[in-house]
Amino acid sequence: MAKLYFNYSAMNAGKTTILLQSAHNYRERGMNPMLFTPALDDRCEVGVIKSRIGLEAEATAFKQDDDLFEAVQNRLGDQNVHCVLVDEAQFLTREQVFQLTDVVDRLNIPVLCFGLRTDFQGDLFEGSRYLLAWADQLDELKTICHTGSKATMVVRVDDKGYALRKGSQVEIGGNERYVSVSRKEFKEVFYAGKQVKLIDPFETATDSENERQEELLE
Repeated sequence: MAKLYFNYSAMNAGKTTILLQSAHNYRERGMNPMLFTPALDDRCEVGVIKSRIGLEAEATAFKQDDDLFEAVQNRLGDQNVHCVLVDEAQFLTREQVFQLTDVVDRLNIPVLCFGLRTDFQGDLFEGSRYLLAWADQLDELKTICHTGSKATMVVRVDDKGYALRKGSQVEIGGNERYVSVSRKEFKEVFYAGKQVKLIDPFETATDSENERQEELLE
């Protein structure tokens, strides 16, 4: 029986890479996945899902007023759809999450959603709120705070690493704009004004650091 899955995490946990690998696995077996990505995410190209390690695939770009159940039904008129994969699922509306439950319940097609749980102020995104409420299965993808603890939250920072406490909930950006932190570190950075360590794309962890991270994630 098909299910609705929500795979959530802070940033830099490999959500998009896992989504693209899942799509590849379906295609490798002669099956047809249908990929969705929000039209507002234009970091790479609208209608393209791209991971930090360079994997990419074309996807259907959706806007907030699009009917995702109808989009899947229309695709079924041309070919079978064996799975639906949604990137940046936090940007779904309540109605669109409900539509995805209909894809599962009425069309018997599994839906796998990947996204953030909370925004830069520690509040739930609309899409995440209803996925947490309605998904059949919840899976947390783990990543690491610069302190060495598990990161569960995200802060939006300026170019010096200080938290921005106000602004629009939706502001597209990457490592230059957002940092994944533990809840304890979030309190220090967001409320107490602590400077956070920005991610250096050229920085590599030592073997001892990697071993410590693996222990924390167990």
